Amino acid sequence: MSKDKKTLEAIRRNPRNFALRDFEALIKRYGYIEEGAKHPKAIIGTRTMPYKRENPVKSCYVKELAEIIEEQDS
Repeated sequence: MSKDKKTLEAIRRNPRNFALRDFEALIKRYGYIEEGAKHPKAIIGTRTMPYKRENPVKSCYVKELAEIIEEQDS
């Protein structure tokens, strides 16, 4: 199993307590971060996801990012 798939499995198992630096590293692996007005935006393919920069990242953002990445891999 590749490193990326292991990371996605870890996210699915425990979306809570996900570190901000790991979250942003995952975004940068599949897309990029656009700094904006109040919150940064994760841009992966054609999808845009604004998120709040706090540590640990809220599980709703982590779950949504995992869904976006799975869509891109399909």
